[in-house]
Amino acid sequence: MSHAAPGVLAIEDGLIGHGGIRVDDTVVLAFERATAAGGQVVTAPAGSAFGQRGGRVKDPFGSAVVAADAAAPPRHDRTCWCPLASRGQDRRMRILVMGGTWFLGRAVAEQAVARGWKVSTFSRGRSGNDVPGVVPVRGDRTVTADLARLAEAGPWDAVIDTSSADFAPRTVLAGARALAPVVGRYVYLSTVNAYRGWPNEPLSEASELLDAPADAGEEFGRTGSPAAYYGTQKAGSERAIEETFGAGRVVLLRPGVILGPGEYVGRLPWWLRRAHRGGTVLAPGDPTRTIQPVDVRDVAAFALDRATAGDGGAYNVAAPIGRETMGGFLTACLEVTGARGELRWMPDEVLVEHGVRQWTELPLWRTSPGAWAVDSTKATAAGLRCRPLAETVADTWAWLRDGGMPVEHPRWAEHGITPERETAILSALGQ
Repeated sequence: MSHAAPGVLAIEDGLIGHGGIRVDDTVVLAFERATAAGGQVVTAPAGSAFGQRGGRVKDPFGSAVVAADAAAPPRHDRTCWCPLASRGQDRRMRILVMGGTWFLGRAVAEQAVARGWKVSTFSRGRSGNDVPGVVPVRGDRTVTADLARLAEAGPWDAVIDTSSADFAPRTVLAGARALAPVVGRYVYLSTVNAYRGWPNEPLSEASELLDAPADAGEEFGRTGSPAAYYGTQKAGSERAIEETFGAGRVVLLRPGVILGPGEYVGRLPWWLRRAHRGGTVLAPGDPTRTIQPVDVRDVAAFALDRATAGDGGAYNVAAPIGRETMGGFLTACLEVTGARGELRWMPDEVLVEHGVRQWTELPLWRTSPGAWAVDSTKATAAGLRCRPLAETVADTWAWLRDGGMPVEHPRWAEHGITPERETAILSALGQ
């Protein structure tokens, strides 16, 4: 990076404006505060170093060097960065959604379009349909050439990554490196599984994370339980993104259970269909036990809000502790489906004795003390708003009744106790 002459802003392969601002616009737009103070902005002309992406800035969030006089050392000066929304050009936010065709990714894309933003999505085009109004880019994030072609479609103010669940950290790292020159901020959907203490102890953002290198392959951590393996891989992916973008440009969202219309895992749909079938419903544990599912639409809104914020950081994304209960949840399922069933609550120890699989056979039931003890006060203070769980239940039932079908996913088959096994357990207990 070159030093600047007195009163001159020298920019070299760095921030010349913001995503979507072209080189020729930078003097009057990107550094209007500096030029108003009498300085000059020195840039390379389009077609040379900064023209490598069709005249657009090569690295929209690199470094700006300011020198007050000939004797002063250069310094990074973020005060001359002007938000895109304050300029006279196209004021729309430009975002890239990794995924964007089903469940959370689709909710993000739909809400971004509704906000009037310019939205691109990146997917293979095999699951779900494109949201009307987006610019789809087809490709596979495991293919280097596809990532390079995706970067050519930039720049963007932010990327929201909703589709890395099945990818190793090294794959996430490759994608982050490809996008770093053309993306301002990286919003990454991680998981509470990334914490070493989940689900055995209460958690906050200060809790210890699992450890994995940024370039870990898919075999790293596989010797542990499936949940620990998943969390280890996610922790490695978080590290890959932060090492590439820097912590100030990264937002890490760690949700627990996400429910709502379009759910592909099958937790809430199973309970709704079980409630609709009626009869005696085997209800797990203590009806007053707190649970913390969050609606997919609320996660999407929070991700979009953090994409426009000026700072990075990690956030646990969950409903407030103590607001929702298992009893309230199952009662809502009965009410919206016609109230044909009757709940029979069974203590945890009885269900354990009968070998009922926690988390899957009776979805959302888990006895571990930290499963529903995730502190989300930081996210709430930053603007997360969680709608009542009863609203999520009602909207998901309406979606199912209208013929809503999730994308096919192997986790769907894992959820729900069979009618025969449920009846057998109830009969053994004299119910």
